[in-house]
Order: sequence, then structure tokens, then C-alpha cells
Amino acid sequence: MGRRLALGFLVVSLTAIGAPQRETVRGHLAQDPLKPPALITREGKTVALEGDEPTVAVLRDLRLKDEEFEAVGEFTGQGRFRIDPIHERALFIYRGGKRLVITYWCEVCGIRTYSPGRCVCCQQETAFDPRDPALANVQ
Repeated sequence: MGRRLALGFLVVSLTAIGAPQRETVRGHLAQDPLKPPALITREGKTVALEGDEPTVAVLRDLRLKDEEFEAVGEFTGQGRFRIDPIHERALFIYRGGKRLVITYWCEVCGIRTYSPGRCVCCQQETAFDPRDPALANVQ
């Protein structure tokens, strides 16, 4: 029994050490096309945002300008935040107090994506379509 308990503690400890702590940053996007992506927190602080190319495309989507925005990732230094890769579903907005994952939808083809742009099938512009993260087609 003692061995099992010690082994269980070791596994939990190693898992906690190996996994980076995910953090969130929340506020409104500062969308200046001449500047790198940034977020203005509720406290009025500016946080520079970094991410992969599809994530940066979301950060530059003007349809998000009035949304309360949240990103998951990690702080990489004073005032710098690296967002998890787009496949991690790390970008959210809040509407009516509800957290919604940012998605885009092609009404012609029924294809959901996580970055804005043209549909890979019909080439029509995708619609901004935030969704409840619990829905099966968001995963």
C-alpha cells in the first residue's frame, strides 16, 4: 500500500512538473493594422499577443473589435503573452457572461474553421460564428 501511494505521488508530481501552467488573458483587442496584435486589459494595461499564423489572423479580424476577448497560453515576459496553437482552441469571446470559442462557418459548404478567411471548398468568405465549447462540432 505504501509503495502504491508513493508511486502515485511520484506520477502526480512528475505530471505537474512536465506540464506548463496554462494562463489566460482577457480584455479587448487593440486592432491597429500598423502594429503587432495586442490586448487592453480591464485594468488598462497593454499586453502584446503572439501566436501562430492562423491565430494572428483571428487577432486581426475586425469582427472582434467590440468583443470581450480571452486567450489561453502563457506569459513570456513582462507584457507579452504567447497564445496556444490554433488547434488547441485557445481563443474565446464572452457574450452575456457566457464563454464562447471563436469559430468561422461556411454557410454554403457547412465547413467550420477556427481562423477567418475563405472556405477551403467554395472560396466564399466564412462567417464569424462563436460557439459553445461543449458542442460536439467545436472539438
